[in-house]
Amino acid sequence: MAIDYGRKRVGLAVTDSLGLFATALATVPEKELLDYIRDYLAKESVSRFVVGEPRKLDNTPSETHAAAEKLVRKLQQRFPEIPISRVDERFSSTLAQQSLRDAGMSKRMRADKGLVDSVAAVLLLQTYLAHPGL
Repeated sequence: MAIDYGRKRVGLAVTDSLGLFATALATVPEKELLDYIRDYLAKESVSRFVVGEPRKLDNTPSETHAAAEKLVRKLQQRFPEIPISRVDERFSSTLAQQSLRDAGMSKRMRADKGLVDSVAAVLLLQTYLAHPGL
């Protein structure tokens, strides 16, 4: 399960059972994230969390880095059996918007921040699947 963390919304993506394809799962309000994950895990199996690591262009932590680190600690506490990998999320939202544009989505749909967040999570998961040693 990939997590594109944001202070307001969090994009989520998952893979198929073989771990080949990343698919958007949902965008949830940040305050509901851990409950959403708990409920999801009651129905589905997750072998790893892939959490975006917010960084600036110069590779220093971004403004949301501390909050994302806090989320990682909470995930470790609540779901200790599930390992966590981090993936650089620089440009994930920009690439998500470009992907939506390339797919022929209307400007209105591309403006849907929830959709952009879930597509960004897909991109994080695809990055991890292509480079599982990250």
